[in-house]
Amino acid sequence: MVGSALAVPATARAARRQAGKEYFEVKRVELYVRGLEPAHDGLKVAQLSDLHIGQRTPDGRVIAAVRAVNAERPDLTVLTGDFVTTNADPRERVPELLGRLASPSYAVLGNHDHWTDAKDLRGRLERMGAVVLQNQHTTFSLKGADFTVFGMDDSTTHHDDADLTFKGAPWSGSRLVLTHTPTGADRLPPNQDLLCLSGHTHGGQLHVPGLTEAVFRRAGQPYVRGHYPVNGNQLYVNRGLGFGRGTSAPRMDSEPELTVITLRSA
Repeated sequence: MVGSALAVPATARAARRQAGKEYFEVKRVELYVRGLEPAHDGLKVAQLSDLHIGQRTPDGRVIAAVRAVNAERPDLTVLTGDFVTTNADPRERVPELLGRLASPSYAVLGNHDHWTDAKDLRGRLERMGAVVLQNQHTTFSLKGADFTVFGMDDSTTHHDDADLTFKGAPWSGSRLVLTHTPTGADRLPPNQDLLCLSGHTHGGQLHVPGLTEAVFRRAGQPYVRGHYPVNGNQLYVNRGLGFGRGTSAPRMDSEPELTVITLRSA
């Protein structure tokens, strides 16, 4: 009798498991950017990264994250790579799960995307309405002023080309750089007050403060999570939505992340 009274009902256990599969943290960040157009002060950018759709990430978490993005009503959404992990993953699920994003979306590819089928993934993302940038930039009007998004391709797989990315681009005004691997920020033009958004590291995946950072530095990756100044520019590293919690891959002190960034004029 005592044992049955203390036992957690099966429905409650199932609910907990489901909640774990769908869980992610909404990380709100305010970043001050020199040269930001006054019209873009207060601009809201939502960032999703490292979704690893398929066996590595429960569909429910991606669906919940898309709903959360839409609830935030951002001015634009950025997707910073690793949409799948291997060729065994269902690439058709990428537009199915992300196609409900209500805001304009801009994307770059990650190392796992190149290791699977970058051309196919780019096509699927574009058909759902995302602007995919591979060493390219695009300038458009946002709130009555020009806004430029740069997409530098992945540096882990040596597809990055900073010179091509910035060729013919404006050297002032509101500018945002996307690249999957954080060390790509080292290749950006220095002292340009650029803001770069990336992912790739999963925040260390298994994070032990100090130790994880030391291990990553020895591996040539000094940027693990959060905000960094880099050569007169700024970098923000998203912990990623996929890998761990609800799958066989563990996470420790590195929860899945949806970043909501508010841009401020410095």
